[in-house]
Amino acid sequence: MISSSNVLITVTYQAVKAQLSLDLVIKSRELEKDELRPLYMDFQATTPMDPRVLDAMLPYQVNYYGNPHSRTHAYGWESESAMEKARKQIAALIGADPREIVFTSGATESNNMSIKGVARFYKAKKKHIITTQTEHKCVLDSCRVLEAEGFDVTYLPVKHNGLIDLQQLEEMIRPDTSLVSVMTINNEIGIKQPIKDIGHLCRSKNVFFHTDAAQAVGKIPINVSDWKVDLMSISGHKIYGPKGVGALYVRRRPRVRIEPLQNGGGQERGLRSGTVPTPLAVGLGAACEIAQQEMAYDHKHVTMLAKRFVEKIMSEIADVVMNGDPDQRYPGCINLSFAYVEGESLLMALKDVALSSGSACTSASLEPSYVLRAIGTDEDLAHSSIRFGIGRFTTEEEVDYTADKCIQQVKWLREMSPLWEMVQEGIDLKSIKWTQH
Repeated sequence: MISSSNVLITVTYQAVKAQLSLDLVIKSRELEKDELRPLYMDFQATTPMDPRVLDAMLPYQVNYYGNPHSRTHAYGWESESAMEKARKQIAALIGADPREIVFTSGATESNNMSIKGVARFYKAKKKHIITTQTEHKCVLDSCRVLEAEGFDVTYLPVKHNGLIDLQQLEEMIRPDTSLVSVMTINNEIGIKQPIKDIGHLCRSKNVFFHTDAAQAVGKIPINVSDWKVDLMSISGHKIYGPKGVGALYVRRRPRVRIEPLQNGGGQERGLRSGTVPTPLAVGLGAACEIAQQEMAYDHKHVTMLAKRFVEKIMSEIADVVMNGDPDQRYPGCINLSFAYVEGESLLMALKDVALSSGSACTSASLEPSYVLRAIGTDEDLAHSSIRFGIGRFTTEEEVDYTADKCIQQVKWLREMSPLWEMVQEGIDLKSIKWTQH
């Protein structure tokens, strides 16, 4: 008779052997190309999975494969127990009750569920929604879908520093307003909105409040009860967890009702039907627990590196603008505009560093960032912006290399720029009347 432990050892050995073979093939191809991978400085787009998260997930990928909704045997019970543990870990990070956590495929789905779900459930009495002009594209597009269904949406402008005006928000709330949605930390410029103040304002007006916290969860202290948040979107791959999983916090008291986007077996309190992927849920839970334990250290580490990077850039290059408020921000998201330099040209010149000029969800567009346009940035400066992302695994050497390389390439690109030459000669570019031939 073969014992289960022998089977486990055999399966594990074969899996490790297969992975090593795959790694060797990949490495040999990289060596054949004689190329090194670029440094990673794009932590707002995604984060590398923490190895401790992978360790937590692996048993549920191979051995504990039961459906967590199967209630008649041990395989299902094991998976359900792991899923509920993950739910508790997520809830603990944001100060919620585990029963208020709904597993989703990511923050995009969570945002869609919140905005469309609340709007449609309360549409008989309330048909007005408020959001900001600098929200993530999935929030703005959800609002446009609702506009096509007959809802009235107000897109709140932001100030030049990226923050909203609370008084203006209060003035825009109407008796038929069902929902206000404001992102906690902006994914392009790192601005941290006054979520607690917004939450208290919405509660006093009897309006539900949703926040997209994909860039904030695990990076800053959050307590949904103190903040008076009714719905909060969470993403796994933004906090060193797996891709393809997220969560939505839905307050139970006072109760928030949402109309489900998809129907089926009634899982997740009937709000999100479909089998919860246990390995991904376990990974998200583990990522949240690690983030809670190491948040203070991570924030100190990121703040130190961000300060080092910005000071190095600013001391060596003139006419560099940091976009957004210098104080009310998450330090790991640095958005800089380099005047008289085309952002796409700088990105190509910095090909050995993985960077972006804005949101990964809109990076295929050559249009300047709508977030930068919303804060009043000149179109030329908006075109010259680069986002630098710093995270848990970023090193001082990587920051120094990126800064030095950036300084070198900006100076080189400016030397070839006729606009830079004209500025050095004292010519005011805004006074020139350009003509087309």
